Amino acid sequence: MEPRLDFYKASPSAIKALLGLEDQIAKSGVEKPLAELVRLRASQINSCAYCVDMHTADARKAGETDRRLATVSVWRETPFFTDRERAALDWTESVTLVSVDQVPDRVWNAVRPHFTDEELVNLTLLVAAINSWNRFAIAFRKMPV
Repeated sequence: MEPRLDFYKASPSAIKALLGLEDQIAKSGVEKPLAELVRLRASQINSCAYCVDMHTADARKAGETDRRLATVSVWRETPFFTDRERAALDWTESVTLVSVDQVPDRVWNAVRPHFTDEELVNLTLLVAAINSWNRFAIAFRKMPV
């Protein structure tokens, strides 16, 4: 597959807007390891090769283990994730697949005990941002290097 266009060069102002979201997320207090797991899981769901590659590498650099990275796509079937991480991954999947099940009460009730109101808004912003990045990378065929 060949890249279609370099969206960074084609519209720097659009990318600046997405980078503004990333600045807000960085200041939001969402833990870096959790943020990388969320980015990785959403990117897996969306089949974004570029983002899966990048966020796997970023998570590894931040100290994430190969075992957890290898099993994040099957997190429900492993004992390797905390209750907070499980809640965040469930929320990530549901928000990413919002057209499938409209973020059901079961997911809401599972995430609520683990995040404050502000944390939940920030987590949702993170999920929305990575979904946006995935769509740019997929639509314009950004390739891992």
